[in-house]
Amino acid sequence: MKRYCLALDLKNDPHLITEYEERHKAVWPEIIKSIKDAGIENMEIYRLANRLFMVMEVTDKFSFEKKAAADALNSKVQEWEQLMWQYQQPLPSAKPGEKWMLMEQIFKL
Repeated sequence: MKRYCLALDLKNDPHLITEYEERHKAVWPEIIKSIKDAGIENMEIYRLANRLFMVMEVTDKFSFEKKAAADALNSKVQEWEQLMWQYQQPLPSAKPGEKWMLMEQIFKL
């Protein structure tokens, strides 16, 4: 099992942040299926103010490239991503089109 940590910002609007959290209490079943089908065994998202932090634990079959290719062909995932982008904004260091950005591990006990 491998772990990845990613970060993304929400728009700094309390109403939008509340809506974003509410939507994540009832993630669409097609989205859950696409996550599991990609080899993601566990996914958690944490929030501090408008900063999001995602932890993914994945199997050997997971790759970011395969997940992106599958997502591009999945209309429900595309619909979800468009909906989520209403609430999200790129990190200051993001390149055009980048959303969730992979974090580098700097310490492990």
